[in-house]
Amino acid sequence: MQDTAPTPASRRDDATAQLRDWLRLEQASRVGRRSAHVLLRAFGSPRAIFEASQAALAAHVKASAARALCAPPSPAFLQLLDATLAWREHPAHTVLTLDDPAYPQALANIPDPPLLLYIRGRRELLTRPALAIVGSRNATAQGKANAQAFAAALSRAGVCIVSGLALGIDAAAHEGALQGTGSTVAVVGTGADLFYPARNRALAETIARDGCIVSEYALGTPPSSGNFPRRNRIISGLSAGVLVVEAAAQSGSLITARVAGEQGREVFALPGSIHAPLAKGCHQLIREGARLTETANEILEALRISPLTPELASSAPPTETACLGLLSHLGHEPVDIDTLLLRSKSSVGELSLGLLALEIAGLLERLPGGKVQRLQR
Repeated sequence: MQDTAPTPASRRDDATAQLRDWLRLEQASRVGRRSAHVLLRAFGSPRAIFEASQAALAAHVKASAARALCAPPSPAFLQLLDATLAWREHPAHTVLTLDDPAYPQALANIPDPPLLLYIRGRRELLTRPALAIVGSRNATAQGKANAQAFAAALSRAGVCIVSGLALGIDAAAHEGALQGTGSTVAVVGTGADLFYPARNRALAETIARDGCIVSEYALGTPPSSGNFPRRNRIISGLSAGVLVVEAAAQSGSLITARVAGEQGREVFALPGSIHAPLAKGCHQLIREGARLTETANEILEALRISPLTPELASSAPPTETACLGLLSHLGHEPVDIDTLLLRSKSSVGELSLGLLALEIAGLLERLPGGKVQRLQR
């Protein structure tokens, strides 16, 4: 009896044909994300959709969408397909279709998962326990220090930190996460082959090597204002919870938090001064039911992950000597965080933890404008 097992070449051909169908569905003009999911539920696969008649398609979507699906592939699509297949040949690049067994299950279970995921870096990170950390692009030095310290502590506990590679809180969270074994995933609002924003290019290159960059957008997709709110559902969808570090009352981070709540994820928020504009969004979330959060262990306990040991906890109390040294750098007048960083020559994470310890001990007061002042006792 002749052996009919598929050969490696035939398997590659099948994978190419499958990717072509998914990419064609994703790129079909006049067919939105929701319509694509309606069609997939009705017909079962992209191949079946493209084999259906225009009349059969029109029973589920608008006539214009049905006509677009029945049109032959355009030269621009064929060019994109060739570019995608070539990009996928790189050993660190992956394109996952929604029906691929390797597609992250947590993301597949949200109401409108991406049809395709373009992945650059360590794909296995997408299956690890994960927490999203998000916040303001115009973060204070203290906010960035908090984001970095929490991300580092959680990453050392094996939690993968997910964020959006934006300036401010996102970048600080990625930097902190790279310090631990949990590493980090950056969900971007452009094609996975682009680096945006330009100021974070070096960080993005490090994440592509030691972490993972993920996009739902086709290669070459430039930044667009509509892309970033849309990708927020992926940030929360990949995560068991979302921590908001700093956010103004109308911040886009609140969109991520609310989407997370709709997806059944935990929402955590760091409190701040009642005078600080970037604490308004966090306080609003807390009033709406988010968990007021002060330590990394509170997050680990809520997510049922083993608490940090003292050796791993970057949020462990600084030594008495370190606190006394920081007091000497404070002086007796209000001082901003950037000045303290220069005086103390410490990292933002170390400074954040030292200030927190002094505040708890009643030796420090936080002032409007991101400044702190030593208290006499």
